[in-house]
This record gives sequence, structure tokens and C-alpha cells, in this order.
Amino acid sequence: MTGKIILAIGMPRAGSGWHYNLVHDLIVAAGGQDARQIRLRYRLDRILTEVNCNIGALTPQRVIPVIVPALMGNTFAIKAHAGPKPLALRMIHSGLIQPTYIYRDPRDALLSAYEYGQRKRGAGRQGPFADLENIEAAIEFMREYVQISEAWLACDESLNLRYEDLFSEYDTQVARLLEFLKLGDQNPGLGAVINQYRPDKGSSEQKGTHFVKGKVGRYREKLTLEQQQLCLEAFGDYIEYMGYPIP
Repeated sequence: MTGKIILAIGMPRAGSGWHYNLVHDLIVAAGGQDARQIRLRYRLDRILTEVNCNIGALTPQRVIPVIVPALMGNTFAIKAHAGPKPLALRMIHSGLIQPTYIYRDPRDALLSAYEYGQRKRGAGRQGPFADLENIEAAIEFMREYVQISEAWLACDESLNLRYEDLFSEYDTQVARLLEFLKLGDQNPGLGAVINQYRPDKGSSEQKGTHFVKGKVGRYREKLTLEQQQLCLEAFGDYIEYMGYPIP
């Protein structure tokens, strides 16, 4: 019996770690496999990296080895930030890969990325976003991920979640996720997972989630009017189309 891969994709700093761990633990609670154990068993440590089993680019060289455990009957969740590519899309269309994508107002996302990088730099550490020396660099960084967002939002097979909605309407959005994953809500194990990842229980110390309680629209307080205008010039059409406010 063939399993499948649940691909949890996220815009950077849009609750992607929170989203992934929620999806991963729901799959495990429903009888699927722990992706970290799959990584060890099938020697995928060079492909599924970091604590959240991030596949990186969805190239054939990375996708094909990860498909093998699914073909052998395992259902498990992995994470990505990258956009879809032809082979991955074919596997999505066939049902072997099931994608769910989380996005956020890119102005809040880029602000969060910049601040995270500054904390790393201040501690003398390298890591994600540490090279974003100013907000203007963060805006340029976010251009690519807005394009990636547009690609996933155009994928009919993907369940798309707004970070803001998952944060403020958690139960409603989780119900959508359960329906998408075809998981019944009567399993007590699922209920425990759902409660574990409620926004009011998240913290920056929760391993792998990168979850910090964030105020929606905080860019208005932290970005100058000039920087906000640069955001609109960079991806204003996307912001308007997704229903985010434009001053």
C-alpha cells in the first residue's frame, strides 16, 4: 500500500515551524510516521535537514529519494519554503504529495525575519536572516517568497492557510486542515495535538516551532513610511490581492 508525503510549505516567518509541527504531529497521532525516524531509517539526513525535516529546493535530486519511503507505505510530513517544480507538481497531481501552504502579510514577515537576523548578529551567531543588515535588504529578500507564495496559491491541490487566521481563528482553521488531511476529529490523540499547538500555548522555546506571539500589522509601528512605501512598490499587487490593508 502506497503512503504519501504531506508537504508543509511556509513563507519564512509566517508560522511555518508552528504549521509544520502541527501537521506532523497530527499525522503521527492518526497513525502516520514520524518524519525524523523516516529520515534516520532511510538515510535522508542530507536531504531532510534541521529539526523540522526541511527538504529545501523541490528538485528531482531531493524529491525522488524522499518519495521512496512513501512508495513503501509510509505517510509522513516534511517541510519546505521553496516553490513548486515540475516533478513535484506531477506528484502533487497524482496524490503522492499533498501540500499545505501558510502565508502572512509579507510586511510583517520581512520585519520578523529582519529582527530575528539582528538577534543572531547581536549574539555573534550565524544563521537564517543574519545577513539582512537593514529593512531594505529584508524587502528584497521577501520578493522571492512573494513569487513562491503566488505559485502555491495557484496550485489547486494545496490547502492555503493565512497565518493571521490560524492565529485568531485557530479551531476553524484546524478543522479545515483536518478535513484536507482526511483525519477524523474523534481521535483523542488528535485533540491532544490540537491543544498543544494552540497559539496561547506557543513559545519561542518550543523546539522547532520558531513561534513567538506576534501582533498582526506590527510593521505599521516599526517600519518608516518610506519603508512601507518600498514594500508597496515591491509587492503591492500581492498585498492588495490577498486582502491585506494598504494605507
